[in-house]
Amino acid sequence: MPVAKSKQRSTLFVFVYLASSAALAVLLSASWQWASARPARMRLFMHDVLTGPGATAVEVVNGTGPSLFGGEPPLLFGHVVVIDDALTEGPDPASRPVGRAQGMYVFASMHDPALLLCMNVVLTAGPYSGSTFTVVGRDNIVEPLRELSVVGGTGRFRMATGYVLWRTASWQLRKNAVLDLDIFIHVHAYARA
Repeated sequence: MPVAKSKQRSTLFVFVYLASSAALAVLLSASWQWASARPARMRLFMHDVLTGPGATAVEVVNGTGPSLFGGEPPLLFGHVVVIDDALTEGPDPASRPVGRAQGMYVFASMHDPALLLCMNVVLTAGPYSGSTFTVVGRDNIVEPLRELSVVGGTGRFRMATGYVLWRTASWQLRKNAVLDLDIFIHVHAYARA
């Protein structure tokens, strides 16, 4: 009987060893796919135009909460703006267009001029033309540098993750702004379009 038990233990040990080796191989393979993700880096300029006949940002809800920023009328907590802003290669509005930033921002802090921003970046020129990615995050407009998240995409950016370093290149209160977007995106190796 002891020989049969010993053989049973050996068989169980071999089975557990093979099963755990297979599981480890699958895990390493999956993590390798993320580690070998193809990074993309872009620098775009977003033109948020609130005034004139070519406005690309429309105020749809005037906030009723506390005043967050001076001016006439003041910016208030709860203020909502919908955007379809031009994206260009340079800060000049006449520079080469590369896409659109479509989404919205909401003044979502009662104490700071901070926005909840949610937008799709729709690329129409360059190597990523026809692809999109989504940016979501907090944008405290008085900070010199902000970081927002890339949370997904389509086309060449399917399953994308990453971040955007967001700076204000120029701004006039309640008028127009130019934003400098330094974009870092990683795409899962399985997500080839």
